[in-house]
Amino acid sequence: MQIEPRLHVSPIRIALAPITAILATMAICSILIVWAGAPVLSSWALMFKGAIGSRFALTETLTRSTPLIFTGLAVAIAFRSKFYNIGAEGQLYCGALAVTFFGTGLITLPPYLMIPFLMLVGAVAGGAILIVPVLLKTHLRVDEVVTTLLLNFIILLMVNYLIYGPWKDPMAMGWPQAASIIDEGVIPTMLSKGRLHYGFVIAIIAAVLVWALMRFTVWGYEIKAVGLNAAAAAFSGVSINATIIRTAMISGGLAGLAGVSEVAGLKGYLTLDLSPGFGYTGIAVAMLAQLHPLAVIPAALFLSGIYVGSDAMSRAVNIPTYIADVIVGMSVLAILVSVMLTKYKIRWR
Repeated sequence: MQIEPRLHVSPIRIALAPITAILATMAICSILIVWAGAPVLSSWALMFKGAIGSRFALTETLTRSTPLIFTGLAVAIAFRSKFYNIGAEGQLYCGALAVTFFGTGLITLPPYLMIPFLMLVGAVAGGAILIVPVLLKTHLRVDEVVTTLLLNFIILLMVNYLIYGPWKDPMAMGWPQAASIIDEGVIPTMLSKGRLHYGFVIAIIAAVLVWALMRFTVWGYEIKAVGLNAAAAAFSGVSINATIIRTAMISGGLAGLAGVSEVAGLKGYLTLDLSPGFGYTGIAVAMLAQLHPLAVIPAALFLSGIYVGSDAMSRAVNIPTYIADVIVGMSVLAILVSVMLTKYKIRWR
């Protein structure tokens, strides 16, 4: 067996890669459904119905996808420049910390100013926490995978200390949570009934802006150039370190916006279980989207539908909800294999 690069890759093959990966994931996970003693077709139908089969299900899927769009964009733009940011989870909590600090009464503005202000400070906090890892990478060549990953645990411990200590809400009857965001800082809901808020619209706008940045600006060209060939980019006059630092700040800011949307848009206050792993799932979203900003939107909707639909499937046919994590993990592996087979071919000798 020999692996050879394809001389020409058609657009159709590229477009079919994620679809093939999804179908392969469903085929493999069907074995687990059979193993659990449940009917395959009925189980998938229940998952589909639980994700988009009603107004409530659809709004829950859209709500769950909002932070995934932000973290998926954060990972996608960072990976484009070969800055492997694994710390979107911690950056999400940094955005949540910032919006809690400023949005619980420290500053009071009209809603049309307060909400953009909270999003700004959340994005700044998410980007600022990446300063140390990115400087360690650019100046000391320290692996950013390790530093950004370990930083997640440090930030979570800080959140734990604050909500059990100085920031604990005395009105929460002993529950470990921070004070609620003032009414002027709450992102309004889109529907009278349901949890879907305008953070979803902001996430869509962010995806379009990131796509425009990558497609039409010099910064976007430099990010792609550094990711494709850093040596050639440096030879053409691109500052490698400045580009990576700039990309890291944008990546952290997008992840910070996920924290803002969850605190100011969904829960209304900071808790330790604010994120069930949105930062890590954002990696799966970015990989499924093949690092394309606009493709992050359907990828996030797909994975959020899996999580929401698996709850309904679990209740109906008694399948463990952990199958959602298996499906997400398998989809990442499948897309990696699918992308590899898109760019390379296997020749049997």
